Amino acid sequence: MTFILFLLYMAAGGAAGYAGATVLELGLPISIGAGVLTTAVLSQIHVLVSNGSSKREIDARMQAIEKENRDAERRMDVIEARTDVVEETVKHELTERRDALVSEMKQLESLIDRLSHSFETRLAETSTNKIVAPQEDAILRDVRDALKDGRVDLHLQPIVSLPQRRVSFYEGFTRLRRPDGSLILPAEFLDAGRRANLMGQIDNFTLFRCVQIVRRLAERDRRVGVFCNIAASSLEDSTFFPMFLEFMTENRDLSGAVIFEIRADRFETRSRTMRDNMDKLTALGFRFSIDHAPDLGLDLPRLQSAGVRFVKMNGGALIDQLRDPAGPRPVSSINRRVDGEEVSAVFSRYGITMVAEKMEDEASVVEILEYEIPYGQGHVFGAPRPIKASLMEETAPPREMVQRLTNFG
Repeated sequence: MTFILFLLYMAAGGAAGYAGATVLELGLPISIGAGVLTTAVLSQIHVLVSNGSSKREIDARMQAIEKENRDAERRMDVIEARTDVVEETVKHELTERRDALVSEMKQLESLIDRLSHSFETRLAETSTNKIVAPQEDAILRDVRDALKDGRVDLHLQPIVSLPQRRVSFYEGFTRLRRPDGSLILPAEFLDAGRRANLMGQIDNFTLFRCVQIVRRLAERDRRVGVFCNIAASSLEDSTFFPMFLEFMTENRDLSGAVIFEIRADRFETRSRTMRDNMDKLTALGFRFSIDHAPDLGLDLPRLQSAGVRFVKMNGGALIDQLRDPAGPRPVSSINRRVDGEEVSAVFSRYGITMVAEKMEDEASVVEILEYEIPYGQGHVFGAPRPIKASLMEETAPPREMVQRLTNFG
């Protein structure tokens, strides 16, 4: 195309020279010069126009290339950012899964230890029950006599709200008296009661007093609940549990104030009968508490479904585990590791309230407040004390109830 244009420019130059020679009569040299000049001028104009067009095309292409580079850089930045997010997410999930696996392994080990301890304890009890020492016979006679005479007392220990230290609950402790007024040590009468299957009687006596105490407190417009200890054997006793259930059905209006407390290890190994009887009490509106919890690695959904609304744990052990970043943590629906400051809120999420028990000094109270544990119990807040003598008489079980219970013993 360019070659053809140059031929046209030469033709135009020749035409200009010919016109100069024939029409203008300029002479041959001048005419030839005019033709050459015309051709040169036209060629130069073509070159200039061509160069300008090429430069614009090159500039446009350069701009397009630069734009593509910028777009590519932005895409690379986005890809790198997404890669970083994915990498962090994967690391976080792997950490959580590892922690969850470690927690599950610890819970499994703890459960195996508790099952082993329970089996060994039952085996030891079975072997020792065959031979009863004379002193144990005397204690057993004292226990039977105390039950027949209705000498079953109730001592109350306050459970306070934190940090206000206002008494919100009491825990009831059973105490048996001899005729001379001396107390039979709890370790003695509990052991004798288990050996002679008397725990159902003891718990029924205690429960009656707890219910009467709650009614007296309600009459004084004091909204205070009472934790009533109940042996696992009582929840499995086919003789006494029906009476127990009948009495609680008659007093179901106190379901918000009477809380049944059982040991954590017995809750973990409870039988089908015990589960069914707990469900019957839960259906009446009553709540449960577990005490002596060994660690925070508790299955909260399982506790919630069983009607457990309070968990008690030794204050010192509780502080140690909350302070430890790698310490046990409750099983819940939260898919990350929970900090110590969040543990109480996680329990509350399942309707379960934490109680730091066996608090013995002010330093421990200060530490437990840092983790927002809502309730405390221990000698620093008040030791177990017997109820007043007048109230003891008012809350004594009627004679027919005593006879009905002891007839089975």
